[in-house]
Amino acid sequence: MQPKERVLATLNRQSVDRLPVDLWHTPEVGAMLREYCGVQSDLDMYRVLQLDKIAWVFMDYKTEESESLGSQVGAEAAGSRTMWGVPLKGVRAGAAHYDEFGEAPLKAYQTAASLDAYPWWPDVDRFDYENALSSARQASRLFAVIGPWVSFFEIYCQLRGIEQALMDLALSPDFVEAVLDRVEAIQTQMMRRFLAQAGDTVDLVFVSDDVGGQNGLLLSPAMWRRHLQPRMQRWCELIHSFGKKVFYHTDGAAEPLIQPLIDCGIDVLNPIQHVCPGMEPAFLKKRYGDQIVFHGGVDNQQVLPFGSPDDVRAQVRWLLTTLGAGRAGSVCCSCHNVQAGTPLENILAMIDQMQQS
Repeated sequence: MQPKERVLATLNRQSVDRLPVDLWHTPEVGAMLREYCGVQSDLDMYRVLQLDKIAWVFMDYKTEESESLGSQVGAEAAGSRTMWGVPLKGVRAGAAHYDEFGEAPLKAYQTAASLDAYPWWPDVDRFDYENALSSARQASRLFAVIGPWVSFFEIYCQLRGIEQALMDLALSPDFVEAVLDRVEAIQTQMMRRFLAQAGDTVDLVFVSDDVGGQNGLLLSPAMWRRHLQPRMQRWCELIHSFGKKVFYHTDGAAEPLIQPLIDCGIDVLNPIQHVCPGMEPAFLKKRYGDQIVFHGGVDNQQVLPFGSPDDVRAQVRWLLTTLGAGRAGSVCCSCHNVQAGTPLENILAMIDQMQQS
């Protein structure tokens, strides 16, 4: 089977010759793998490694001054701030470089009426649809394609700062709704315009909305139901209306919200951070495996960066018998991005063992 064929068959619960093998990585790891493969582009690197890559299509954004504000931080950040007006600051940690958030630009705003004065609400006409469509056309020749990247709660936290955002949920729920109304409306318009033109060059939409921490939820289920569930359901209905799958990302211990997310309509759950309570692979497969496809699983906090190649292979074999049981319902991948400094031999061991499914 070809990479795109294998991924789409898995998403549609059809039989496959082996489970698909995806890879998430930081720019530093991408550069190391391109050098190893002797190629210049990521797409060529995925081809040489025989990956079933779900290729990203990020939505760029241009200001009136023609500054590129890129896409979400953690994807391909560009410019001095995000498209939502959140300042960026470069941080170096060992071999890795990251863009982190500066002062939360909506922190001083107190009322729904005051939001009219915020100068950084994105203009849907300034998203770079043509470049995203071009990237999708190129990648879709061989690979499944995912994009754009959209979010509710993550963007709210960026705009208000994480501490203020969590206090808002308890103390200012009407203000939370007012901000989220704008966040939802802008991205809904953008998605409608993009997906109407994308045709069959895009297969999934990436909804990134971290609601879990290392040991539990970041917000209560009741708060999630009030502020996020109806919005999530609307987005699932919208994405499905264009014939695309909903790929939902949340790190952490998110198990109490998995069934409600399935009820909203998500198709794929990522990244399965199984070191967190409630996220044990065998348990998730038994309870939810007939309703969603799992993506991810290989631990990138300890095993990938600090274990041996044999440790990596052992964990992959375990995941293939749990999340991937029955050679169905799972896309093998690292649990989030493989980080700078991860040994090359560990990455290659992960890929090789996955491809033996």
